[in-house]
Amino acid sequence: MNKILIDTNIYSEFKRNNINVIKKLQEVKYIGVSTTVLGEIHAGFKLGNRVQQNILELNMFLDTPRVHFLTLDEYTAEIYATIFQFLKKNGTPIPTNDIWIAASAIQYGLPLFTLDKHFKGIDKLLLAVSS
Repeated sequence: MNKILIDTNIYSEFKRNNINVIKKLQEVKYIGVSTTVLGEIHAGFKLGNRVQQNILELNMFLDTPRVHFLTLDEYTAEIYATIFQFLKKNGTPIPTNDIWIAASAIQYGLPLFTLDKHFKGIDKLLLAVSS
């Protein structure tokens, strides 16, 4: 697996020096970061007391040649709606932001690297696992 989209918890674990997460990130050639993930990361920063330092470190991560920022668009919204409908119908809701993250992964054809188990129930979503 050469490409992934990371979930917010992966960036958090990367910053906590989680060896399994770091190893996986080192293995791939392409790391996607969605608008939603970036929003969640920034929201976390605003709740902390190291805002400027965290933003500086995030910008260094985003400036890495293997890291690519992925935007949301109308097609993402359509995928979101399909996932939302599927989860509601099956009685297996997940957080709204996670639906957007899953929709981005599906749209860009990237396996999602996450520590959250609730993504397993989403049709057409590929999941990356750490080695």
